Amino acid sequence: MTGDERTNEVEPTLRSYGISVEAVEPGDPLQLTYMTAFPGREVHRAEIGRALNALIDRAEADAWDPVRVEATVVRSPGDVLGTWHADGSWFEELIGYEISETEFSSRVLATLSHDDDAPDAAAPADSEDEA
Repeated sequence: MTGDERTNEVEPTLRSYGISVEAVEPGDPLQLTYMTAFPGREVHRAEIGRALNALIDRAEADAWDPVRVEATVVRSPGDVLGTWHADGSWFEELIGYEISETEFSSRVLATLSHDDDAPDAAAPADSEDEA
Protein backbone atom coordinates (compact mmCIF):
# COMPACT_ATOMS: atom_id res chain seq x y z
CA MET A 1 0.00 0.00 0.00
CA THR A 2 1.44 3.37 -0.98
CA GLY A 3 1.57 6.40 1.29
CA ASP A 4 -1.26 8.09 -0.63
CA GLU A 5 -3.49 5.02 -0.27
CA ARG A 6 -2.75 4.94 3.46
CA THR A 7 -3.66 8.62 3.74
CA ASN A 8 -6.85 8.15 1.72
CA GLU A 9 -8.07 5.80 4.43
CA VAL A 10 -7.57 8.44 7.14
CA GLU A 11 -10.81 10.26 6.28
CA PRO A 12 -13.16 7.27 6.75
CA THR A 13 -11.36 6.39 9.98
CA LEU A 14 -11.82 9.93 11.30
CA ARG A 15 -15.50 9.82 10.32
CA SER A 16 -15.91 6.51 12.16
CA TYR A 17 -14.66 8.33 15.28
CA GLY A 18 -17.35 10.98 14.88
CA ILE A 19 -15.22 13.66 13.21
CA SER A 20 -17.08 15.64 10.52
CA VAL A 21 -14.26 15.86 7.99
CA GLU A 22 -14.43 18.78 5.58
CA ALA A 23 -11.07 18.11 3.91
CA VAL A 24 -7.96 15.98 4.24
CA GLU A 25 -4.93 16.97 2.20
CA PRO A 26 -2.26 14.28 2.19
CA GLY A 27 1.39 15.01 2.60
CA ASP A 28 3.69 16.16 5.32
CA PRO A 29 2.02 17.91 6.97
CA LEU A 30 -1.34 16.24 6.69
CA GLN A 31 -3.86 19.08 6.51
CA LEU A 32 -7.13 18.27 8.26
CA THR A 33 -10.19 20.50 8.32
CA TYR A 34 -13.21 19.38 10.28
CA MET A 35 -16.52 20.88 11.33
CA THR A 36 -17.02 20.85 15.05
CA ALA A 37 -20.13 19.40 16.63
CA PHE A 38 -19.59 21.95 19.43
CA PRO A 39 -19.65 25.41 17.78
CA GLY A 40 -19.01 27.43 20.92
CA ARG A 41 -16.24 29.90 21.63
CA GLU A 42 -13.50 27.28 22.06
CA VAL A 43 -12.35 24.15 20.29
CA HIS A 44 -13.79 21.12 22.08
CA ARG A 45 -10.89 19.16 23.59
CA ALA A 46 -12.65 15.79 23.57
CA GLU A 47 -13.21 16.21 19.84
CA ILE A 48 -9.48 16.80 19.37
CA GLY A 49 -8.93 13.60 21.35
CA ARG A 50 -11.24 11.60 19.08
CA ALA A 51 -9.39 12.83 15.99
CA LEU A 52 -6.04 11.99 17.55
CA ASN A 53 -7.22 8.56 18.70
CA ALA A 54 -8.28 7.74 15.15
CA LEU A 55 -4.80 8.60 13.90
CA ILE A 56 -3.04 6.84 16.77
CA ASP A 57 -5.06 3.67 16.18
CA ARG A 58 -4.18 3.71 12.46
CA ALA A 59 -0.50 4.26 13.26
CA GLU A 60 -0.47 1.45 15.84
CA ALA A 61 -2.03 -0.86 13.26
CA ASP A 62 0.72 0.16 10.81
CA ALA A 63 -1.99 1.60 8.54
CA TRP A 64 -0.71 5.20 8.65
CA ASP A 65 2.78 6.63 8.74
CA PRO A 66 2.76 9.44 11.32
CA VAL A 67 3.46 12.89 9.95
CA ARG A 68 2.76 16.34 11.32
CA VAL A 69 -1.00 16.95 11.43
CA GLU A 70 -2.23 20.51 11.09
CA ALA A 71 -5.91 20.75 11.96
CA THR A 72 -8.33 23.57 11.33
CA VAL A 73 -11.62 23.42 13.22
CA VAL A 74 -14.56 25.23 11.63
CA ARG A 75 -18.03 26.08 12.93
CA SER A 76 -19.32 26.17 9.36
CA PRO A 77 -17.51 26.34 6.02
CA GLY A 78 -15.19 29.33 6.16
CA ASP A 79 -15.90 30.13 9.85
CA VAL A 80 -12.71 29.06 11.62
CA LEU A 81 -13.03 28.31 15.32
CA GLY A 82 -9.39 27.42 15.91
CA THR A 83 -6.36 25.34 14.98
CA TRP A 84 -4.08 22.76 16.55
CA HIS A 85 -1.25 20.53 15.41
CA ALA A 86 0.58 17.37 16.37
CA ASP A 87 4.10 16.53 15.23
CA GLY A 88 4.75 13.17 13.63
CA SER A 89 7.50 12.48 16.15
CA TRP A 90 4.96 12.84 18.98
CA PHE A 91 2.88 10.00 17.53
CA GLU A 92 6.01 7.87 17.19
CA GLU A 93 7.12 8.64 20.76
CA LEU A 94 3.67 7.75 22.09
CA ILE A 95 3.47 4.50 20.16
CA GLY A 96 7.03 3.66 21.24
CA TYR A 97 6.12 4.27 24.91
CA GLU A 98 8.65 7.10 25.10
CA ILE A 99 6.00 9.57 26.26
CA SER A 100 2.71 9.10 28.09
CA GLU A 101 -0.75 9.82 26.74
CA THR A 102 -0.85 12.76 29.13
CA GLU A 103 2.39 14.19 27.71
CA PHE A 104 1.14 13.67 24.14
CA SER A 105 -2.15 15.44 24.95
CA SER A 106 -0.35 18.27 26.72
CA ARG A 107 1.88 18.87 23.72
CA VAL A 108 -1.08 19.01 21.35
CA LEU A 109 -3.16 21.24 23.62
CA ALA A 110 -0.21 23.63 23.91
CA THR A 111 -0.56 24.24 20.15
CA LEU A 112 -4.27 25.00 20.34
CA SER A 113 -5.25 28.48 19.24
CA HIS A 114 -8.69 29.94 18.89
CA ASP A 115 -9.65 32.25 16.07
CA ASP A 116 -10.27 35.07 18.55
CA ASP A 117 -6.63 34.69 19.69
CA ALA A 118 -5.57 36.35 16.45
CA PRO A 119 -5.31 40.14 16.41
CA ASP A 120 -8.53 41.75 15.24
CA ALA A 121 -7.86 43.19 11.80
CA ALA A 122 -10.77 45.59 12.21
CA ALA A 123 -9.43 47.11 15.42
CA PRO A 124 -7.76 50.51 15.06
CA ALA A 125 -3.99 50.52 15.44
CA ASP A 126 -4.02 53.45 17.85
CA SER A 127 -6.46 53.93 20.68
CA GLU A 128 -7.64 57.34 21.86
CA ASP A 129 -7.35 56.04 25.43
CA GLU A 130 -3.56 55.74 25.17
CA ALA A 131 -1.65 58.62 26.74
